[in-house]
Amino acid sequence: MALLDVPATKSALLALRRQLSFAEEGYGLLDRKRELLLLELAAVRARAAQARAKAAGILAPAFAALREAELAAGSPALDRAALGAPAAAGAVIKERRLMGVSLPEASCPAAPAGAAFGPSVPAAAAAARRYFTAALPVLAALAGLDSSAARLGKELVKTQRRCNALSKKLIPDCRETILFLAGALEERERESFVVLKMIRNRLRAGRG
Repeated sequence: MALLDVPATKSALLALRRQLSFAEEGYGLLDRKRELLLLELAAVRARAAQARAKAAGILAPAFAALREAELAAGSPALDRAALGAPAAAGAVIKERRLMGVSLPEASCPAAPAGAAFGPSVPAAAAAARRYFTAALPVLAALAGLDSSAARLGKELVKTQRRCNALSKKLIPDCRETILFLAGALEERERESFVVLKMIRNRLRAGRG
């Protein structure tokens, strides 16, 4: 802690007390924001873990079916068949605001059912495509959750730094300076009172 560079005057003391009140109020708001960010980050990470586990459960058989199709028809044949398959729907990204942070929410419509390849393509390729397209909504949601977690984490670090600056530096320095100024002004008033009393006594003695 260190004393702030302010003059030892009553007006400076009053201004410093107002500054301390404002800093304490700001710290309270930032601390509340920090708590809300922590809660939201924990919730987002939990949802992301669930989505990651769900995606892994879908992608494991998808890659297995793809390997089976490659063994049956070969990679060049699968590449040619994939060029003729209908494209999957694109992701839709929306954003919501939380405590000044923009959080993305991504979604992807499920692909319509139907044949994607001709009869010359192994059934395993069609199965792989079904699995991969089924994973798209989950992967889109996971991408949005991971991005939200990253943004929340970054904002949490900034908020924590501001809380630390107030609670460990500005507020203690203000309090210490206020105590010092109050003591200095009180001592000055006592000295002034003593001087005035001495002057009064001398004036009385001179009259006598």
